This record gives sequence, structure tokens and C-alpha cells, in this order.
Amino acid sequence: MVTRFKEALNSGKFVITSEIGPPKGTNIEKMHHHIDLLKDKIVAMNVTDHQSSVMRFPSIGGCLAIKEHGGEPILQMTCRDRNRLALQAELLFAYTRGVRNVLCLTGDAVPVGDHKEAKGVFDLDSVQLLKAIRQMESGKDLGGNDLDGAVEFCAGAIVTPEANPIEPQLLKFEKKVEAGAEFFQTQAIYDLDNFGKFMKYARQFPVKILAGIVLLTSARMAKYMTENVPGIFVPQNLIDELAAAPKGEALNKGIEIAGRMIAALKKDSICDGVHVMAIGREELVPDILAAAGL
Repeated sequence: MVTRFKEALNSGKFVITSEIGPPKGTNIEKMHHHIDLLKDKIVAMNVTDHQSSVMRFPSIGGCLAIKEHGGEPILQMTCRDRNRLALQAELLFAYTRGVRNVLCLTGDAVPVGDHKEAKGVFDLDSVQLLKAIRQMESGKDLGGNDLDGAVEFCAGAIVTPEANPIEPQLLKFEKKVEAGAEFFQTQAIYDLDNFGKFMKYARQFPVKILAGIVLLTSARMAKYMTENVPGIFVPQNLIDELAAAPKGEALNKGIEIAGRMIAALKKDSICDGVHVMAIGREELVPDILAAAGL
């Protein structure tokens, strides 16, 4: 079965995905609101899987909510919290419930989250999870046992074009392609010239690349990410642009910057689409798309 998301990737059109952050608790009204707001404006929605190692409502639950509301979900699966038994079982469950897109992640380190006493599992990494999906599609589990009904997924992974040094990222990228990744959603990019260099390299491979766009809400946020988040670099001119915004206008300036970047990526056909991350401000994604002229 070819998913709506996979059809879009193969269509040659500029693909837009975004991210839904599940709540920390059982109140899922805001999540439902964000799903309804975005389902007709973008191709598919990722549901984060205990992002930054913070315990939240599960990705699979969010994906089922997206299906119920008529949207197209992308299940995020991290290897941090589950061994190969649990990962394979969740893939079987997802498939039977019509969730057919998966983003494979190794997962953030436990100490950065809110349960520092938790034990990280990391039985598999993202490359091995991709291989597991492809093996399950052949009708076998990771133990070599026959499955009574196989799976079929559009599977992808992440890449960090701003990593410094970049060489280890390129090596991991190639391993993920070899393991069966069909698409990549990148970590946040802000330097379009540098991203263009990465894309010249990535175009050697038969995969689709969606550039990650994280909404900058202030100069302070931009500076913090550059100094503290590995693989993210916000050029000084963008930090200065945010700092120069009139009082109370930094968020609007961030929306303008994100829209401008998306428009440039689309106009110059630099990549295959974008993955917009508003990080808890999903209601602003339509404004970002409007700023991009989409």
C-alpha cells in the first residue's frame, strides 16, 4: 500500500510536513485542535516520541488520533526506550491500525530529560531499526521467525546537515540509505548556502530530503540553540535581525524568517520539501506557510 505521504514524495511536488507534540498527561484537546488545524494544510504530521527524553503521551496514540481526524501520520520511533521485542510489536500494531509511515530515531540521551533515573535501552539504533522494518516486510522477524502477515512501511530517518565535523553525519546518512531509508527529515537548518552544499552530496542517493525548519521566537532562543544544541547553527545575521525587531515583534519576525527560508528552498528547488517544527506552537504553522506564500 502506497501512503498519501509516499505518493506526495514521489510526485515531484514540494512536500510539507509538520510536527505534533503530544501532551504530558491525558488532556489531548489541544493536540486534537492542532491536528484539525493542520490536517488539510500539510501532507503529513509527525508525532514526537518522548522528545528530549521527556515522558509524554505516546507517539502511536497521537498517530491514531491523526488517523481518526482524517490526517496522515508519521510515527516516530526511538530506540532509547524499547528493546527489539517491543519495537517490532509496536510496528505490527501500527500497521494493523493503518499507520504506515515511520521515522526511525536512536533517541536523545536520558540525562537531558525529566526522568534522569530511567534506564536507556538502545538495544537497536536507527540504522538497525530501519533494517528491522525491511526484514519484517520480507515476512521475518529479527529472530528469523516467520510472521503471520508482514508489514509495509514508508520508512525514513534524520540527518544533521549543520553537524561540525560533517563527515560522521555523511557516513551515518549513507548507512541509513543502505538500510532502507526512503526519506530524511533534517535537523534545523538556517544557513541555506551550507545546506545547498549538503544537498549536492545527498542528490547522489535515491532518497527524498525534507529540510527541517524550527521557528525562532527570539534572538535569545537563536543564540541559545547555536551555543548549546549540537548540529544547529543560526547565522549571526538572523540573530541580529531578531534582536532588532520592535518590542513584542520578535515572534512575528521569526515567522517571517521561517517563511522566507521555505520560499527560497521551494523557489530554487534545493530540496524536496520542508518539515516545520514550531515546538509547542503548532497553531503558528499556518502563519509560517502563509509567510512562505504557500
